[in-house]
Amino acid sequence: MNNLNDLFRARIGYSDQGALTFERLPEVLALTAVTVPFENLCIMDNNINPVTEEYVVDKILVNREGGLCYEINTLLYLFLLRNGLDVVMTRSVVYDHEIGAYYTHGRTHISILLKHEGQLYIIDSGFGGNHPLVPVPLTGETVASANGEFRIRRAEHAIGNYVFEMKLKHKDEDWRTGYTFDSERAITDLVDSNEIQRIVVEHPLSKFNKTPVITRLTPEGSVTLTQNSLTRWTNGQLSKEQIEEEQFEELRKVYFGK
Repeated sequence: MNNLNDLFRARIGYSDQGALTFERLPEVLALTAVTVPFENLCIMDNNINPVTEEYVVDKILVNREGGLCYEINTLLYLFLLRNGLDVVMTRSVVYDHEIGAYYTHGRTHISILLKHEGQLYIIDSGFGGNHPLVPVPLTGETVASANGEFRIRRAEHAIGNYVFEMKLKHKDEDWRTGYTFDSERAITDLVDSNEIQRIVVEHPLSKFNKTPVITRLTPEGSVTLTQNSLTRWTNGQLSKEQIEEEQFEELRKVYFGK
């Protein structure tokens, strides 16, 4: 068996080798957010592999790459499970703000449900830089981290019984819907991770099979690189510059290291 626990801690620079407690999760989530980028580069390179524990460990921890939700959150789930936390995964339907409706091509986002002292929380490190850096309770309570405020409200419709909402620092004046999920549809194996990968790779409505994108949080804000632009948020100030496609690889190494 691979040493996922030690490799994960080393990858994100988490030096504490003691037992991982609920109270230490914000530190782990913050380190993961600035260390592991959200990106689709393997899809754009047509380098698709089954989502297994060995695959996500090699890709993200050994080769020090990033990934999409079904890779990052699957790895985080395995890490939390390895540390004795009470976790399962759940599939969500993302809200498309361009059309003002939920995606119609399926439950394409994966996040983590954690149970602690009888209370359920969402853990998410794979939502394209929009993820909370703290566990978010399913009570409707607003929680805050360095990048904004987050809450989960009860909802009753066909595709989910809860809605994850966010108000990102310097970006949102009002609450925005992130995704809806069904808290009663638990996932404990990686079959669904592979199904999500298939949809993301193959579906014509997928936003991650068309052009490259890579993003991560930074201590000052965030950085996002596409084939046409470099966008940086630094202490609330937005900087966006157009780039030529041939600059992509050079800028990727500068801002993301690989």
